[in-house]
Amino acid sequence: MQNQQGPMHENMQTGKVSQQFNHGGHEMFDVHEVLSGTIGTLDLYTLLRPHVQDQELLSILDRQYQFIQGEYNTTVDCFKSGQDPAVPTQSYKMTQGNDFVYGLKPSQPKKPIQSTNELNDGCISGLMLGSVKASASAKTMAALEVTNPVVRRVLADSVPNCIEMAYELSIYQNKHHYYQVPQLTQQDMQQMLNSFAPAQVQPQNMQMNAQNPNMPH
Repeated sequence: MQNQQGPMHENMQTGKVSQQFNHGGHEMFDVHEVLSGTIGTLDLYTLLRPHVQDQELLSILDRQYQFIQGEYNTTVDCFKSGQDPAVPTQSYKMTQGNDFVYGLKPSQPKKPIQSTNELNDGCISGLMLGSVKASASAKTMAALEVTNPVVRRVLADSVPNCIEMAYELSIYQNKHHYYQVPQLTQQDMQQMLNSFAPAQVQPQNMQMNAQNPNMPH
């Protein structure tokens, strides 16, 4: 029975704590926020899907929805049990290239839409991008507060997937000129690229102190 439940943990006031309740207070609130936000992302994708016109964007939306849904189930599983989920965290892989086109060309100023009839693929991909960016931030902040090692690892492994999905959407937007990327002049870039240099090797006495931290100074 002990092996099925996992190791017991200690609470100074109440005594033994099972693996299921191996969660700190901050963790409970932050993971709750992450899961609620993930539901929001899935609901947003569902609401946007009927308005998508471009088949490429529709393919991205469907693949991301399916992946986010699976990751949501994995997080819920380990959060409720405190143990390894039945389905481990996967890695999201985008299918398109990763070339950005730099530069700006004249375009109409953006403004809020007044009706769902104004929804277009630029607006839809922008909403999707904002949602997965927010998810990356929320999961990063939550992972830093989590005490349960399994939940912490699931959240930490999930952050690169959010980044990959955001990158996929930003490339799509850039290709269709919804998201334009300016560049600095080469002279300014060169100056900034040369603003840093490698750290020097530690002096011998610092290396010795690092190896012998109790050594008197």
